[in-house]
Amino acid sequence: MLKYYTAISVIVWLALLILCTLVYENDRISTRKRKIFYLTYVLIFIASLAEWVGVYISGITSIPAVCLRIVKCIDYILTPIAGAALVGQMRLRNVWTKILNVVILFNTLIQLVSFFTGWMTKVDEKHYYHHGPLYNIYIGEYVIVLLLVIILFLNYGKNFRKQNRLSIYLVMVFMLVGIIMQEGLGKDVRTAYLAMTIGATLMFIHSTEYSQQKKDDELLEQRIQIKTDAMTGLLSRYAYNNALDKYTTDMPESLVAFSIDINGLKRVNDTLGHEAGDELICGAAACIKNVFDEVGSCYRTGGDEFIVLASMSKKEAVKCVQDIEKLTKNWTGSLVDSLALSVGYAVLEEHKDCNCSELIQVADKQMYMAKDEYYRTTKIDRRKF
Repeated sequence: MLKYYTAISVIVWLALLILCTLVYENDRISTRKRKIFYLTYVLIFIASLAEWVGVYISGITSIPAVCLRIVKCIDYILTPIAGAALVGQMRLRNVWTKILNVVILFNTLIQLVSFFTGWMTKVDEKHYYHHGPLYNIYIGEYVIVLLLVIILFLNYGKNFRKQNRLSIYLVMVFMLVGIIMQEGLGKDVRTAYLAMTIGATLMFIHSTEYSQQKKDDELLEQRIQIKTDAMTGLLSRYAYNNALDKYTTDMPESLVAFSIDINGLKRVNDTLGHEAGDELICGAAACIKNVFDEVGSCYRTGGDEFIVLASMSKKEAVKCVQDIEKLTKNWTGSLVDSLALSVGYAVLEEHKDCNCSELIQVADKQMYMAKDEYYRTTKIDRRKF
């Protein structure tokens, strides 16, 4: 049995060494988290080593009995701490962690006192150790620690998406089975630290995988922010430039480009202030989105300049222009009473030799013609505003 247990212990220690190496090599792990990992693995190693030494020297009369009591005291102190250290990797701070710390502190004090009184461990004349009269107190504390670890694992799982929780719960069950097997099947079964080490390995994998998922989510959020205009919620100039690159190689035959500009924005800014001007821009964006969001891509390319790229027929394009004119006529804001847009569009079917940029230029010309018509009709002097 001792040879087998020694072989298992050596594998455990080598696995812990590899875990420390993996932590050292992982640049994505913060210094604080790195220290928590190291502390966990060192505690498991020392506790496992103390248990192995206790088994090894039990029954050797040439070694003083006090040595056996020392290693068993270390074993009984560090075993619950090693389990709690796995919880420490979660970096939780709540009432349950406080209770866990109190239980561990109480157990440490009891074990230190028991070293002198023999409450937990007794050594007979042949230098074999046996459980002391108060050993059940240790078992009770151990069970409490396990229950608290279960509670903390469940709390920890709430931080993850549902599809990420099952794995962490299974890690918890795996470690508990290993510990229960050792405590329930007798001293010849030594599975606790093997289960803890494999559990620590699985938690490291889970932690790094979750960290990568978190970074991926952050990158996705950054991409969304870059591609979205902060003021209006439409696609940004960056997204517009990407779209032009895309349409350079893949341009649908039914492509229609719309160029849209706000009329009188400078006048609103100069007379009512930039807050009113921003309201006008957001109102224009809302109207554009209402008409085009389901049929095309809407971009804010400048202060009051908008581009829409959509795939539709000329008849549908005309209908969209009519719809947006109706929306703007009925629009009113809290600071601005009215909104007017100049809209130009160009259909690829009528300009087959154009690329996407050239098609937008055609739409721009139509938009400026519509703008000139607006100022002639309203008799507003554009030179003043």
